[in-house]
Amino acid sequence: MNMRKSWILSLAVLFVFSSVLVACGGGSNAGKEKTLIYGRGADSTMLDPAVVTDGESFLVTENIFNGLLGFEKDSMELTPALAESWEELDDGKTWTFKLREGVKFHDGNDFNADAVVFNFERWAKQEYLPSDKDAFIYYASMFGGYEGEDGHIIESVTAKDEYTVEFKLKEPQGPFLANLAMSPFGIASPEAVKEDPKKFAENPVGTGPFKFENWKKGDTVTVVKNEEYWEEGLPKLDKVIFQSIPDNSARLTALQSGDIDIMDGLNPNDADTVTSNDQLQLYERPPMNVGYLAFNTEKEPFDNKKVRQALNHAVNKEGLIKSLYAGKAEPAANPMPPSIWGFNEEVEGYEYDLEKAKKLLKEAGYEDGFEVVFHAMPVPRPYMPDGKKAAEFMQADFEKIGVKTKIVSPEWSTYLEETNQGEHDMALLGWTGDNGDPDNFLYVLLDKDNARIPANNIAFYKNNKLHDILIKAQRETDQDVRTELYQEAQEIIHKDAPWVPLVYGTPTLAAQSYVEGYAPHPKGSDKLKEVDISQ
Repeated sequence: MNMRKSWILSLAVLFVFSSVLVACGGGSNAGKEKTLIYGRGADSTMLDPAVVTDGESFLVTENIFNGLLGFEKDSMELTPALAESWEELDDGKTWTFKLREGVKFHDGNDFNADAVVFNFERWAKQEYLPSDKDAFIYYASMFGGYEGEDGHIIESVTAKDEYTVEFKLKEPQGPFLANLAMSPFGIASPEAVKEDPKKFAENPVGTGPFKFENWKKGDTVTVVKNEEYWEEGLPKLDKVIFQSIPDNSARLTALQSGDIDIMDGLNPNDADTVTSNDQLQLYERPPMNVGYLAFNTEKEPFDNKKVRQALNHAVNKEGLIKSLYAGKAEPAANPMPPSIWGFNEEVEGYEYDLEKAKKLLKEAGYEDGFEVVFHAMPVPRPYMPDGKKAAEFMQADFEKIGVKTKIVSPEWSTYLEETNQGEHDMALLGWTGDNGDPDNFLYVLLDKDNARIPANNIAFYKNNKLHDILIKAQRETDQDVRTELYQEAQEIIHKDAPWVPLVYGTPTLAAQSYVEGYAPHPKGSDKLKEVDISQ
């Protein structure tokens, strides 16, 4: 090669290398695309928030959609969102919302009152579902069923003008505003839904800070900055990639090596590893959850209350917490956490007592025990870092009272489907509160209304007295009166023992030191619009 050609080649290489440095920021943020990779324990099941019930789906959809109302970034205080203001009339039976003007859906269509009406009518009438197997489970759980059912609380939703919408309720509903702020009630583009509901569940269109880009199932969901987002200066990131890494330890390794920027599902005993590394920062999500073991009360032997009480006595919650939670949990007595108002402190959890458990089994006619299939979660959840190990821990104690269990752990979407269809004998699950109201735990998870398939009440527990109390509490707007009713409800549930309430967990998360503005939200799904990267 002659000197002239060599010099030209060297110059070309230098130019390319310099261009790469400029494109990557060259040690500064100038011209650099800000991409955040969020490591999580499982993939989403679907991306239509009205259809799903799992936190992994809401983690993504929370950033694609807005509801009429929202919550503060680190608390359950209500804030305006797509509705700028609202007014209560007729003793809580009529609500008028003034909508934000100039907002567009990600497909370019206008957000307006007609879009709000379409969404609520879609949910109430069970229209435009992705498939025949799906249902708007949350809608029925929060608003008393679907249109035409006796308990359905919403009488009508009407567009009074282009940016005013009116809700008429059959009766006042105490948690109504808090319900509207929940993740499932993000307002979707009517045109996108009507074009193809199944496609919409995989390619969602909302008004949120990020727009959907792609979904590589089992691997990543990618969202990109909505350049026309209505909150000025937000979002700060250009792209967020939600990366599925099922194993907690592998996820921490990915964080330590710089492959991801934030991780949830940190093993509690790895917290010290994070705090001792000056390149990382530790977070604790404000606790608003319960992990539980649900008995399918429609199947033998769990249709017998004494059997359910016996298994409550056979669970060593303190030992479970010591083994799996490294002190980041407390034993549960009620099916709602103490961070929620209305918690009944007078209810004492079933003490760990194997002799008492054996006695109850004998009284129930199962002196020699029985065999049962035990569903254990295949993925880490905020209330349970390792479902399989938790099941194995309880399996050992159950065997001491003659109850033999076969642990099964199908993949996450199958697990959710089998439990909400009632195919299980007993199953581990849990709940992170959606709106800070006791109704969201007690009515949603344990009322007979929500034992309809697909069920949020996977114990399929039905108690008419409890139902009457919970409906009365819903229709009441005085919080003191509601508190008394919910405390009575917790006493009934404790005696009937459809669950073993296991733990109230304090989930731990970790991030790179350069991540700024991240605030884990109590409800478990975080808006990332204010998150930034400083490097």
